[in-house]
Amino acid sequence: MERVARAVELLADPQQAYPTIHVAGTNAKTSTVRLIDQLALTAGLRTGRFTSPHLETVRERICFAGEIISPERFVENFDDIEPYLEMVDAESIGRGGPAMSTFEVLTVLALATFAEAPVDAAVIEVGMGGTWDATNVVESAVCVITPIGLDHSEYLGSTLEEIAGEKAGIIKADGLVVVAEQDPVVAEVIAARAAEVGARLILEGRDFELVDRQLAVGGQLLTIRGLGGIYDELWLPLHGEHQAHNAAVALAAFESFLGGGQQRLDVALVREAFAQATAPGRLEIVRRSPTVLLDAAHNPHGARATAEALRESFDFGSVIAVVGAMVDKDVSGVLAEFADQVDVIVATTANDPRAMPAAEVGELASQIVGSDRVVVVPGLADALEVAVTLADDATNEGTTAAAVLVVGSVALVGQARALLQPSSGELA
Repeated sequence: MERVARAVELLADPQQAYPTIHVAGTNAKTSTVRLIDQLALTAGLRTGRFTSPHLETVRERICFAGEIISPERFVENFDDIEPYLEMVDAESIGRGGPAMSTFEVLTVLALATFAEAPVDAAVIEVGMGGTWDATNVVESAVCVITPIGLDHSEYLGSTLEEIAGEKAGIIKADGLVVVAEQDPVVAEVIAARAAEVGARLILEGRDFELVDRQLAVGGQLLTIRGLGGIYDELWLPLHGEHQAHNAAVALAAFESFLGGGQQRLDVALVREAFAQATAPGRLEIVRRSPTVLLDAAHNPHGARATAEALRESFDFGSVIAVVGAMVDKDVSGVLAEFADQVDVIVATTANDPRAMPAAEVGELASQIVGSDRVVVVPGLADALEVAVTLADDATNEGTTAAAVLVVGSVALVGQARALLQPSSGELA
């Protein structure tokens, strides 16, 4: 974070040109950021949105006014800040430290882009952790903490308490902190940090809550008790109870941003915003006949939510899972969450230096579901072809349709999306 702080100092602190909603957590960060952003856009605000990682192009990470930054503007804005980044690199290397990381550079680029745009507000997703994350140079008007679980343990700690302590590092003095439902251990750590700096806690289950959700074709119908009152008949075209909770958290965050929820927002505005919600790579259907779904779940906590949503929202006769993962993840934990949901696992690998070899994924899968339910296909394109063929065969043999689920890492899902929808356009 020190290098980013120095870079924005040299750039005259662009992050101070607009108020920020800062979002940390283990899972649901990107979906929650997108929902907050959609609420703000629908309310007429010109927003900046910074998320990570990306699915297909690095430019997805930086959006303003609901649109991905153009290639031309991306290059132009980078050229503008590059001399200052080089100064920071020279200073850091001169002290025996490293040059700025790619994520640090992108963070500075986003903060500067939003100031130059300009924007009325920014919604910023933490990269990893919180306390020492590059994004923690922002002075957030509201911070949000989504569900916390075990992930990135080699960097953040091996216990929930340690990880929660890192995430809670985004809480600022006298700020507002919107907190999703958490494990009691996590909630205690967050409460202690808020008390330490004099921040006001806004808790799911106490100050706001998901009151009701009804399944519907293509999504769900929600009733949410927000800070300002009841919001009903909210159509959300996303699948899973976890997305309903994300919507509740996003609504409370936006209410807080507009003044702490002293009065209810126009319910028509909230309905319009949620009806336009999208979550690329989150149980996203990218093909029919057979149905192919993409989900970026890459830890057991996220995989559990995806498995439950798949079970609840779809009625497939069988599911063929194409699974690829990174070597530093709890791959066995992810696979275990899908063991009862899938009929065959096609083990593959993403084109990424951190990707686990397909044979290793297959070995772990065999230990969980049995080798008779595992096929190893190293190349992703070939793996997709095998999975589609298996799904077609299962559909022809059964009475209900089979589907393909691509899951295990953001990189895998992004590459599968590009293969399956080569002309789908950019992901705003």
